[in-house]
This record gives sequence, C-alpha cells and structure tokens, in this order.
Amino acid sequence: MTATPHAPTPAALPSAWDLTVLLDALGRAADRRASLPERNLWVIRALEWLRHAPLPAGDGLAGAAPSKPQPALRLKYLLDELDRHPEQRDQAAAVLGRFWAEMDTAALFADFGFSSRANFFGELGQRLRRKLLPITPATTDLSELFGLLFPDADDALWLESLDEVMLDRLRHLMPPDAVGDHAWQTPLLDAIMFLASAVRAAAFSGALRQRMSGELLAHEPFRQLAVAADRIRERALAGDEAALLQEAQYLRALLDNCRRCADSVHDHLEEHGVSISVVFDVDQLRLRTHRIEQLLNCVVSRQRSRDVTRLLAELVRTAAERRSITALFADHYSLLARKVAERSAEVGDHYITRDSASYRQMLKAAAGGGAVIAGTTFVKFFVIALAMSAFWGGFWAGMNYAVSFLIVHLMHGTVATKQPAMTAPALAEKLGDVGDDAAVERFVDEVAHLIRSQAAGIFGNLAVVAPLVLAIQWGWQAAFGAPLVDGHAAEHVLESVTLLGPTALFAAFTGVLLFASSLIGGWVENWFVWHRLDSAIAWNPRIVTRLGTERAHRWARFWRANISGLASNISLGLLLGLVPAVGLFFGVPVEVRHVTLSTGQLAAAAAAQGLSVLEHSAFWWCVAGIAVTGVLNLAVSFFLAFRVAMGSRGIRLADRSRIRRAILRRLVSQPMSFVLPPEHLG
Repeated sequence: MTATPHAPTPAALPSAWDLTVLLDALGRAADRRASLPERNLWVIRALEWLRHAPLPAGDGLAGAAPSKPQPALRLKYLLDELDRHPEQRDQAAAVLGRFWAEMDTAALFADFGFSSRANFFGELGQRLRRKLLPITPATTDLSELFGLLFPDADDALWLESLDEVMLDRLRHLMPPDAVGDHAWQTPLLDAIMFLASAVRAAAFSGALRQRMSGELLAHEPFRQLAVAADRIRERALAGDEAALLQEAQYLRALLDNCRRCADSVHDHLEEHGVSISVVFDVDQLRLRTHRIEQLLNCVVSRQRSRDVTRLLAELVRTAAERRSITALFADHYSLLARKVAERSAEVGDHYITRDSASYRQMLKAAAGGGAVIAGTTFVKFFVIALAMSAFWGGFWAGMNYAVSFLIVHLMHGTVATKQPAMTAPALAEKLGDVGDDAAVERFVDEVAHLIRSQAAGIFGNLAVVAPLVLAIQWGWQAAFGAPLVDGHAAEHVLESVTLLGPTALFAAFTGVLLFASSLIGGWVENWFVWHRLDSAIAWNPRIVTRLGTERAHRWARFWRANISGLASNISLGLLLGLVPAVGLFFGVPVEVRHVTLSTGQLAAAAAAQGLSVLEHSAFWWCVAGIAVTGVLNLAVSFFLAFRVAMGSRGIRLADRSRIRRAILRRLVSQPMSFVLPPEHLG
C-alpha cells in the first residue's frame, strides 16, 4: 500500500522539519561569533518547526491529547529532547538568553498594533509592503520581528493552550538572569510608562481636549496617569506587593475615567459634526488604555507566565488583523459609517410615519412631489429632442432632475425612493439595544413604519404624476392638434421601460445612486457642521454688516436645516443625468430607472399612443417594469444605507440574523402592516 499525501513516509519528510537539522543550527547560533540575524533566524526556525514538523510515532505524542494543538505537543517533544541532551539545552538557553537581552521587548508591548494616523492609503501601503516585501531578521525591535516569529493567526491557539507545567519548563530553560523578577518586569513596566505618555499626549491634543466633557476633565485623570505609571514602576521594582496592588487599583480607576472622557467626545461629535481622524484618535486612545490594563494584570498577577502568554496570544491576533487588507477596509468602512450615519439620522426620523395622520401627510407631500415630476418628464423629452452630445445631454438632463428635486424639497414635498437613504440611519439609531427579543420587536415595528412610509411616498407620487402627465398630453393635443410627446418618442419609452429588457438591472443601479446621493448629503452636512459654518453665517462681522443681524441668523438657520437636502438633491440629479453619459464614454451602456420618472414617461407614451395601447402586451410589460423598478429602487437604496447604519453601530452578525428573521416573521404573519397604518388594519 502506498502512503497518502497527508501521511508522508519518514524518508519523504523535508529535511527542514528534521529535528537534527534544527539542533545542528542551534549549535551555530549559540556560537559567540554568530551574528544577530543568525540567532534570530534560529528562533524563527524553531517556531516554524513547532508549527509544521511531524510528531514521532514512537513517543506516543501523535495520538495523545487530540484536543491539544499540535505545536504544543511538538514543544513538549522538543523540551524532552533538550532535557536528554544537556549540552544542547545549554546552547538553547544561551541563544534564548541573548535573544531576550538584545530585543526591545517594550516596543512590542507599547507600540505593536497601533496606527500612527487615520490615513487609509498610508495604512494600505504599509500593509501591502508587509505582504509583498521581505522582512529582515537583522533587528532588535521585537515589534518588527514579531511578524516573522508568529506569522499565523492560529499561533494564538497553541500559545493559549500551554499549561502551567509547560510554561514552567520554558521558564527554567531560560538563563536565571533572564527570568528574574526585574528582568521580565522591566519591559512590561516600561511599556506601561510609554503607553501612559501616549494616552496623555493624545488626550491633551486640541482635537480631543476641546471635545471632551469639561466636568470629567476636572478630575484630571490624564494628568495623573503618567504619575500613577511611575509609581507602579517604583513599587514593582521595590518588591512591595501590598503597595503595588494598591497603586494598581488606583491606576485602573484612572483608566476607567480616561475612557469615560474619551467616550464623551462622541457626544460632542454627534452635535457638532463627525471627523474620521477624531474618531480614529479616540479609538486608539481607548485601545491603549486597554493595553495598559492588560500589562498591569501581568505585573500584579500570581500566574505571571500564564497572563504574559495570553497577552502574546492577543498580540498574535492583532498581528494577523494588521496584515489583513480586508480588515483595513472593514475598519475604515466602520469609520465612514459612523461619520455619515449621525448626520443623516437627523433628517431621517421625521420621514417615518407611525400613525394615520402622518401617513396622510406623507401622501400629500408625495402628491406635491408627483406634480413637480410631471413637469420634469416633459423637460426630459425636450432635452432628448435637442440631440446633444452624450455629455451635454446628460448634464442638462441632470440639471433638470436637480432643479426639480430642489423644488420638491423647498416646497416640503417628497420624491419616492429618495426617503430610504435618509431614513435608514434614523432607523438604525434605534439599534442601540438588540440584545433581547422585545427590543428586536420594537425595531421591527420601526421597519414596518418605514416601509409604510415608502409605500405612501410611491402611492402619492404615482397617483399624481400619471394623471397629470396624461392631462397635459391630452390638453396639448386638444389645443394644438398633436401631443407634446410624439409617437416616435413613445415607442422608445415602451422599448426601454419594459420588464423584458434590462430594466431590473438599471433599477437596482439607480438604487445605488440614490444611496450615493444620501452619502454626499451626509458628508456635506457633516462638513458644514464640523466647520461651524452656520455660526459663521450668523455672527461673522462681514456677513452681519452686509445682511443685518436678523437676516444673517435666518440664513444660518436655513442653511443648517437644508444643507443636507440641497446637497443630496443636487447630487442625485447630476448622478442620474451624468452617470449614464460617463458609462457610455467607457463603453458601459448603463441607464437609470427611477419609479416616478419612469411612470411619467410611460404615461406620456400611453397618451401619445391612445387608448389602443391598453390592448398591447408591451404596455403591460412596462407597467410590470415600473412595479419592479419601485421595489428595487427602494430595496437597494435602503439595504445599502442600512448596512452603513448598522456598521456605524457595530451590530454583530448574530444580531443581524436575529433581526432578519424577526422581519420575515412579521412579513409572513402581518403583511399589510408594511403597507397601511395601524388604524386601517383593525
């Protein structure tokens, strides 16, 4: 019988995993003339051997303790071999002792895992360099060497599996001067001091200090942090355990106060605008306080080896995350979500209808929007008739949409499918507690309110735009003998809006544009608030001199209330007009399908064709296309905006699954609750 690829014969084993080769290299690394890279390479190869070497069958290790990670079993085997060969044990002790003495271990504990700035492209470039460029072992910085020592996230598992017996054997392998109290404590204590200084410096930076709660800062937790870290060092090196425990308790209380001060920054950001760099700095500050607490636990612990090993395992996981390009995108996605969601939420909540009165109000607002879109429909046909180049045709079509959407906004009307992108963050605001079923049910209630609001927006838009376009077409024909939109244009509409074509794909793409416009609106409003432009308009001396105090204040209130709506409506109009032109330039024949605009076009085409159009299946395929367009406009826009909102709240995947199941249960048991207000359901 031949050996399987998963169970190679001893003769076929690579020499790299032969313990004899590793121990021969140990002799060369232990030589006093060996260079720093040679010594570091032996430690790297020893750890690589632990990960990959086959277990010898004769020692009973291969089949023992199946739940024990293989590297832990290999470590036991290696220690047994060293115990049987005292000369090689002394060589290993010499190499590890010099390794520990030469390495800047404090840099690993104090700096590893933290980014210097919230620069996406700088961090991306750094991670790509780590992936693509080789790392030299010729360094005494343990934070740089760490990636070569532990390149696999699974290393954390076998490190955590090491029991006290194994850790004690490792400790006795080291030279006495490397495992004394001061020798192992010093890098931990240095790291605590470095981190305390970094936390203090970050907190005293203007970006954070000016946004923290003055009441919390009055206790001066950051000013006391460095002093407390110094006292921890003094007590630990003096061996005064009782005083050390007392100082540790005080330092933990300071760290809690520091985290509360950092959390107070978010309250300021929600009111005065969000900055990615400030949110990033707050997160880094909090992470450093947690690292200080981890190091402090190692210093005061009675199971020091165990706690230090757990900290190393945590650093291994951090290293894996720092190497991940996907994790970088996820982190910055979360930062962007937090930047956008709060500002969008301010304008979203009042678009959610919760009773019959607000439902009727939404219908009226949507009816007004439908009336404006009726005019937009005819202007669009006029722009098409001019037969301009792709760019200018798209530009003027976009300006037509933008002006129309602005008119709807300023007259407090509603354009269907414009709502979800603004409303989803307001809905996610209620995701603060989804830990129990009652909270999830309350959230599902809000989803039902939201979907009803979208239904009202669509019903109101379509109920007005279609009859009004028909009336204008027939009135024009009665007055001038021909409709505004002729038969040729009508044929084009029937060919483009039909469900048999790519309408569904274009409708989903339009949902993405709706979402993008909401992001632009959120970013612009956040920029406006962050730079306090409303205050500048109200109080700037030049503006006040030009407008007068009362008018300047009115302008400030107007821009603060409308900046998001103006930005999102203008951007949406230009996106709807220009994106197809840009796509055509790159050879991508993409078009937009908006439910209200498509309904207006179909109504104009039907009026041009006459009542006989009702007898043709092409017309009814277009009606079906509009129904699908409405669903996809809403669904895609809402889904993307909702993902941003959930990302800003850090909702776990398990909770997201619970929410989806709860919504589906409500949809099956009470489908009409998503269409009509509660009073109409009996």
